Amino acid sequence: MLSRAEALAALQREAFDVVVIGGGITGAGVALDAATRGFSVALVERNDFSCGTSSRSSKMVHGGLRYLQNFDLGLVREALVERQLMVRLAPHLVKPIPFLVPWFEGSRKDRLLGMGLNMYDAMSLRNPRARRRAAREAALEGGEYWSPDRHRTIDAEEVVELIPALAARDPSSAYLFYDCQTDDSRLVLTVLGEAVRFGAVCLNGARVVELIEDGGRAAGVVCEEAESGERFAVAAANVVNATGVWADRIRPEELHEEEDVPVIRPSRGTHVLLDRERLPMNAAAVLPAGEQRTIFALPWLGQTLVGTTDNDYEGDLEHPEVSDDDVHYLLDAVNAFFGSDFARADLAGAYAGVRPLISAADPKKSVDISRKAELYETSSGMVTITGGKLTTWRRMAKMVVDRLVEREFREAPCRTHEIPLGHPVDPAALPESPAVGEAAREHLAARYGLFAESVLKICAERDELARPIVAGMPDLLAEVVVAARHEQARTVADVLLRRTRLGLLAGRRLLEDRDTVKRVAKLMGSELGWGRRETRAAAESWPEVVAAERLVTPEPVRA
Repeated sequence: MLSRAEALAALQREAFDVVVIGGGITGAGVALDAATRGFSVALVERNDFSCGTSSRSSKMVHGGLRYLQNFDLGLVREALVERQLMVRLAPHLVKPIPFLVPWFEGSRKDRLLGMGLNMYDAMSLRNPRARRRAAREAALEGGEYWSPDRHRTIDAEEVVELIPALAARDPSSAYLFYDCQTDDSRLVLTVLGEAVRFGAVCLNGARVVELIEDGGRAAGVVCEEAESGERFAVAAANVVNATGVWADRIRPEELHEEEDVPVIRPSRGTHVLLDRERLPMNAAAVLPAGEQRTIFALPWLGQTLVGTTDNDYEGDLEHPEVSDDDVHYLLDAVNAFFGSDFARADLAGAYAGVRPLISAADPKKSVDISRKAELYETSSGMVTITGGKLTTWRRMAKMVVDRLVEREFREAPCRTHEIPLGHPVDPAALPESPAVGEAAREHLAARYGLFAESVLKICAERDELARPIVAGMPDLLAEVVVAARHEQARTVADVLLRRTRLGLLAGRRLLEDRDTVKRVAKLMGSELGWGRRETRAAAESWPEVVAAERLVTPEPVRA
């Protein structure tokens, strides 16, 4: 990725075919799709890449089993096709994981759920001829073809092997099926990286303050640069609004004048993280959570992730707080299911994200509002895409660029179904580095793919860079340098929340360990040319971010 200075200069110097507003997964996808079809592309993000919903998801790439309850078969099928594609295009980032629905002595197998899983299987599995063709294509690309096994019933021994935390509950059996999980923020950065490889220019810290018009038609945007406060124009023939939950904040007067423009109904989803030692899981579990709702508990990057809630939200979109009610709701479900006694003080971390759900006239709760993507074009010609979900980002991007291609009478078919997202690498094939252990090498390969070789070269620049950021976790100090040097990280929060995920996985430890945060700020400062005052201010900003979003609470962990 270009440095911020290089990207800023290019945005002011060049005129583009398309400017994309929003650096989440949808905006990144639009930038990649458009760039691979021959458009010159600019992308601007007001804060940091993936700082909104795209870094605050449930980390799942899935069909959405519960959408079958509403007979939304089209959405489920579309998502399952995309899930399959993502495993092939980004196998180091999108990985299959078994899901269990256990039952216990005295409870009966849920036959209705079994019927739903049969439908899930039917929509997931290709016919034999298509599977053989996909396997050949994957082999030609040097990869492997993954197709989920059909769901099955497993016995108590296998249940406990996959979810040791259930041993005390003495489960009798479980349904087992497969979905996938990812590191959502790293997926966004990888998609952006591919867009840049095809010529896109991307810049964070650039807030759109005005739409440029020529003869009443959108002809670019005016941005305000976050650090200097200076304004600059980006000229573009097409403007795409891919700001997710903020979509109706861009030219709201124009949107409100249009007929048939859907209303965004924000919904907050809260997640908590627990130490894996205290809640050990090798597979995901579906937990009952009252009122015929379910939540998930799954292993993620060395911790156990639990979520999600789904409630209407009217608060601050920039810093959605983790609410006490949501945390209690999740922990009550966990404690009832596992026979545990977790309290908020036991959390390793927590986060809340706001989903851009599409509201109809029916004022039902957000769980009944559409997850489908909505594309609309307003009088200025600005194209807005919102709604949808992480799994279907590529389809959403295709919708947008198909519209642009149609408008300009181009012949430019979509190519993103065949473009790898990064390049996977076998950890054993990475260059030897005596200071970097096996766990860290596996971590680098999973996060960066082949770019892990460049991270190891940075480790060799200074001995300290091969050390972990947080003791006992595989993230290396070299990754702080990578974030500042290659990924436009501007703040400590950018590094801890989105380049690494330590702010979530070890949020409480980082709040208590000020030296680690200072070390991160110092490394960033050495890359970005900060003085002592700027470095100190950067370190001191981290507790403020934690407090604003209530990522952790100040109570000590209970013994």
